[in-house]
Amino acid sequence: AAAASRSSDMFDEIVMAEERFHGEGYQEGYAEGSHVGVVEGRRYGLLHGAKIGSEIGCYLGFALTWQCLLQKCMDEKNSKKIRALASLIGMIQKFPYEDPTYDKLQEDLEKIRGKFKQVCSMLNIQSDFRIGTERSSLTF
Repeated sequence: AAAASRSSDMFDEIVMAEERFHGEGYQEGYAEGSHVGVVEGRRYGLLHGAKIGSEIGCYLGFALTWQCLLQKCMDEKNSKKIRALASLIGMIQKFPYEDPTYDKLQEDLEKIRGKFKQVCSMLNIQSDFRIGTERSSLTF
């Protein structure tokens, strides 16, 4: 009876081995996938954040430069342009750079882009913002 019990236990181990190995393989695959996903997500976040930072930095530099240029000759036309530039600068300064979980990030970024295009139109400047791997440029 003891021999039958031992052979039954060995048979159960063989039958259950597939299920056990499947479970172990799943756990190992899940752990590896989680690690790779975090690394890939971090890399994507850094790249995307750098692109947004570069774009907004160019907008701010553009606006500050034009604000200085237009303040030299104040008239009614330039007053409207300076107010639009001040609005753009204000929007950029309020942008939450340090909060990657900010839920209106894309919405606010689109508002800044729209204000930038409006300012370019007021200044009679063609705006073409491009970010490439070799360089980023703002051409007029």
